[in-house]
Amino acid sequence: MPRQYNASETRIRVVAGLYVAASASLVLLLAAPGAHADAARSGPRVDWNAIARCESSGNWQANTGNGHYGGLQFTRSSWRAAGGLRYAPRADLATKSEQIATARRLAEIQGMGAWTCARR
Repeated sequence: MPRQYNASETRIRVVAGLYVAASASLVLLLAAPGAHADAARSGPRVDWNAIARCESSGNWQANTGNGHYGGLQFTRSSWRAAGGLRYAPRADLATKSEQIATARRLAEIQGMGAWTCARR
């Protein structure tokens, strides 16, 4: 036969249960903004190598004289706007990882529309 609780014991159990539920909710609320920020920072999974293959045949030092530079074919203004000048004066003079880091910042600023090949 199940144990019978008196009113006082029942109140204590209910309050304890509410405390546990409230504590768990508070933990989730406090953790959620950080988790959301991490997800936003990492953004969608982008295959920058595939975009570079499409944009510049995968040549991360591309400079064909058409005003677009590097593997991801940055214009000088886009490179500057996304902070690429911290690495090099033009994208073709930066490393692959520096170009990708700058591309991520550019994508945060204006979305993936900067790359024709990303729309395919």
